[in-house]
Amino acid sequence: MKIGLAADHGGFELKNQMAGWLQEAGFETTDLGAHEYDAQDDYPDLVHPLAQAVAAGTVDRGIAVCGSGVGAAIVANKTKGVRAALITETYSARQGVEHDNMNLLCLGGRVIGPELARELVFAFAKAQYSGEARHERRLNKLQQIENSKDGQ
Repeated sequence: MKIGLAADHGGFELKNQMAGWLQEAGFETTDLGAHEYDAQDDYPDLVHPLAQAVAAGTVDRGIAVCGSGVGAAIVANKTKGVRAALITETYSARQGVEHDNMNLLCLGGRVIGPELARELVFAFAKAQYSGEARHERRLNKLQQIENSKDGQ
């Protein structure tokens, strides 16, 4: 599985740690930036290309990190085909993939520590979408909303 990573200054250090963890576990990673620490960078400039890569299938899944994770989730969900969520515990990291086919995990680099981040990353990366009829039905409804002009 290829996992894309992106972070602004609020998640730069954690992103780099995650890349190492994932590579050691046999995952292929693509670092979409930031490639150096810049206290003035803006999360939309880094998370949007990651979301586009997930939607295009260039990467299988993505992980975005900003200071709180909120901005990353908002930006990522603006891209058609992306199902992103800010996650702070392992149940939702796994269940979000299994039930909702979540394809982009958002984390807050300033609000979680590295050990919890590691557990979240692997719960997300190792989970598989169930494809159950009830989950497919719900995803189809989500796609209908996404494809409508006004989101209603």
